[in-house]
Amino acid sequence: MSSTIIFWIVGVVLFFLITGLRVVDQYERAVVLTLGKYTGTRQPGLTWILPVIQRMIKIDLRITTTEIPQQEVITKDNVPVGINAVVYFKVESAENAILNIKNFTQAVSQYAQAALRDVIGGIELDSLLSEREKTAEEIKKIVDEATTAWGINVTDIKIQDIELPADMKRVMAKQAESERERRAVIIRAEGEFQAAERLAQAAGVLSNTQGGISMRTLQTIEKINPDPSKTVIFALPVEILEGFRSLMKK
Repeated sequence: MSSTIIFWIVGVVLFFLITGLRVVDQYERAVVLTLGKYTGTRQPGLTWILPVIQRMIKIDLRITTTEIPQQEVITKDNVPVGINAVVYFKVESAENAILNIKNFTQAVSQYAQAALRDVIGGIELDSLLSEREKTAEEIKKIVDEATTAWGINVTDIKIQDIELPADMKRVMAKQAESERERRAVIIRAEGEFQAAERLAQAAGVLSNTQGGISMRTLQTIEKINPDPSKTVIFALPVEILEGFRSLMKK
């Protein structure tokens, strides 16, 4: 009879030992509650809790991403835009993430959504489009300060898409096209100005060289190479004829 009792006692002890064993992975921390009260945080490795009496909650410490769904926000200059973003965060205090907030992932997402609305509502559209990184950094700072008490560290926030109204897209496209045309006109004008300067310099050199204009005219006539069946008549200025005479005298 005594051996049977000992057998059952040993069996119960082994059952409690086996069922109480837990493994905590390297990237996790385990919060232990004893009769509902926080009693410690277990480190990675093999650990043991008292079944029924104790409960262990594992928390992943790796960087987690949560998406902020597209929000319809009115900018400071009253332009409606659709914006979505991604929040990157990690748990730095497992006990705070369990004890101070119910669902920290959802809480981070909701708080980031509210912060996004507040920040975008205080800036103009041009600033939003040209300073996207700065805007995201402002949102990150607000969310990070609020989530510190939850044991959360917001590492980064990225604004993914900025959806503009259709009429605003058309206006911006026309503005961009006008800007391209303006730059093209300026470039062509600068090219023509430089070409005119070079021609003026060349004309000055030819004018100061005796017979220079005449020689240049002859070269031009030689390059024309007209059709033999056609006759080309050139009206030469008196200055060119005088240049020819001076060349013949030489």
